[in-house]
Formats: sequence, structure tokens, C-alpha cells
Amino acid sequence: MSETFVVVGGGLAGAKTVEALREREFPGRIELICEEEAPPYERPPLSKDYLAGRTEVADFTVHPREWYVRNDVELRLGTRATGLHPGSHEVELADSTRLGYDKLVLATGSRPRRLPLPGADSRGVHCLRRLGDADRLATALRRVGRLVIVGAGWIGLEVAAVARGYGVEVHVVEAARQPLLAALGPRMGEFFADLHREHGVTLHLSSHVSEIMAPSGVTGVRLTDGSELPADAVLLAVGARPELTLAETAGLDIDNGVLVDTGLTTSDPDILAVGDIAEVRHPAFGGLRVEHWANALKQPAVAAATMLGHSASYTELPYFFTDQYDLGMEYHGFVPGDVEERVVVRGSLADRRFVACWLDSAERVLAAMNVNVFGMAESIRELIHSGASVVPERLADTTYPLHDVDALRKRPVGSA
Repeated sequence: MSETFVVVGGGLAGAKTVEALREREFPGRIELICEEEAPPYERPPLSKDYLAGRTEVADFTVHPREWYVRNDVELRLGTRATGLHPGSHEVELADSTRLGYDKLVLATGSRPRRLPLPGADSRGVHCLRRLGDADRLATALRRVGRLVIVGAGWIGLEVAAVARGYGVEVHVVEAARQPLLAALGPRMGEFFADLHREHGVTLHLSSHVSEIMAPSGVTGVRLTDGSELPADAVLLAVGARPELTLAETAGLDIDNGVLVDTGLTTSDPDILAVGDIAEVRHPAFGGLRVEHWANALKQPAVAAATMLGHSASYTELPYFFTDQYDLGMEYHGFVPGDVEERVVVRGSLADRRFVACWLDSAERVLAAMNVNVFGMAESIRELIHSGASVVPERLADTTYPLHDVDALRKRPVGSA
């Protein structure tokens, strides 16, 4: 009897999962449940090129509708899964339909965090997660003169860069003392702060919003110190939360996300999780959940192999990228929150062409960020995977090639 595999989630992770199943010649029935009306697409362009009007939706749609027809994938657009019943192997839809499954993949992604602020639901207040959000924000940026962004994370800063390209006056309000502090630490946070100030963005650091002033549409933002920032539009960019409702109601093991092994199987052997919601038992970092495009791109191949009974493990280093103004950046690795920051820079911060490396107390490279210097990915990954203790002065010296781990390595005392 033919098996049925169901994938819940219409983003990149869901689309790549059904693609990987057909590439591995799974002969059974595949159902892809998508809450949005659009076929699955990649989300990074929403805060970058698409928002700036430089790309079309077709450029970042994972597959056109015809692909799902050709590959015999039942694509259920505009369909929301409301319940998951492991006992009966069924997923329940909003219209009370129940679909049976043999294996199921949760790829439900994340939703924007909301702030319990007066005025947060007013006309002119935006968030950015879906295609429709980007369309509404792009329309606003073409019309407004002043934008306040609440949150100086990746989305907030990318939108700030796009908005400045439209000629919009931009103010960014951030609770931390530097942008991107949790992701990059104070030194690199200051680097990004300087980048945006030089492009005319006003940063309000160590600041909090008390109210969005919107008597009949947004007029400004009031901070907790009583100061007011005039605005024609507001973007709330204070992070995202994993969409765990189905996993919780199904009784799956959850911590910071849905707990999965390296094969991406949850506590139920017939349910897997991929993308933003998956907290993987990573061999190097322990339990690790990151909301990055690379996970949505690469985890599905492992999940498909596991579903088909093959041995597979997801051990990739975390990876993300950003584009802001004329700056392009890639980041590989992971720095635990309890590691005291030590950053070694190769190249020139002033010229914005460098590689920044994060070291632990044993002077091993945990992560590296290349800024406007490309073709470094393989060397960076090799250096991190090596676990070598390096000589910081050599790491900073560009005459020592980054790919030559042996030359960078610290020698034990007494060695030749």
C-alpha cells in the first residue's frame, strides 16, 4: 500500500522537503500544506532586493505551480493546519478535514514578535514576515517621508538601508546599547552602528518605546524618556518566535524549539521538524536552534533521507548573510552566549573589507564573518571545524592564508 507523507509549512523548508523526497524517488503521495496563498518562496529578499524593487516574486519563488503538478505533489495553498494527532496519524485542517499520514514534517517557521504597545495595531504600523507585508511596506516607503523602526536586528537594519535608498528619513529605536548586540557583540555592533549613521540613519540606543501615537493613523512614536519621534510609518522589527502550536498540541518534546536528533526526528518517530522551529542536537554546539535561511535550505535533504529509512545527520555550521547599502556580509559558526567575546580582525574596518573571527578562551575560532571579502566560505568552515588553537597575531595578519590552518595553529610548548 502506498505511503502518504505530509509536510506542514509553505516556506522554503517545506518546498525543499517535498523536492528532496521526489529527488530520492519516493513513490507515494505527498501533501504540502501552505497557509499563504502564494506558492513557497524564499524570505530574505523581502527585506532586501524585493523591498527595494530590484526583483520580482518569480525570482525567489522556490518552484512555480507547474512543478508541483509535474512532480505529483498536492499543493494546498491558503490552508491552515489547526491540529496534529499522532495517535491516529492525522493532521487536522481549519475546515475540520483530517489528512492521514505515515510520516509528517513540521516546517511551520516563525511569526513576528508583537509588542504590547498602545497604538501597535494602528494603520501605518508594519511588520515584515510575509509577501503581503513586504508589498504593504514597499508601498509605504514610496509615499512616506519619515519611518521609525523599532528594533536594530537584521530585519530592522536591512529595511533601514532600503528606506534610505527611497530617500526616507529613518530613526531606529533599539533597547540594547548597540545594534545586533546579541548576534555580534559590542565591537561589531558598533561597526554596524557607524555604517548606518554614515548613511543618515538616526539611532536611539538603550531606548524603549512606550507608545505609538496614532489618533487616526501613525503620527509618531513616544519613548519612555518622554521624547517623541515624528513618523508617517512604523516598522516593528523586534524578532520572531517559532510557530510551535502544532508541536505543543501533539505533545512533542520542546525546549527553545522542537527537539530533534541529528536526523531531524522529533520525540515521535513518525514526525520530523525542519527550519526555524527545529532545535538540533548539534555535535559541536549541543541543542541549537537558529532562524536562518541556510537551515531551511539544507535540512530538508536530511529529513527526506531519514523519512525514507536512510542514515543521515545534519551537522552544518550555522550560516547567515546580509546586504546593507554597499556592504555584503556572510557569517559562519556559532558563539554561545556564555563565551566572553574576543574578536580578531583581518583586514580593514575603515575600508569595510575584513574578516572578523570570534575566539574562545583556548583561542579556537568559533565563528567568522567576512565583510565585502568573498570566496572565503570553505576556508572559514575548515578553520572552525579544525578546532585548532590559533595564534591571534597570525590570524590578524593577512600574509598568513586563512586556509592554512597549520600555519595559524599554536604550537605546544617545546614542539619543533
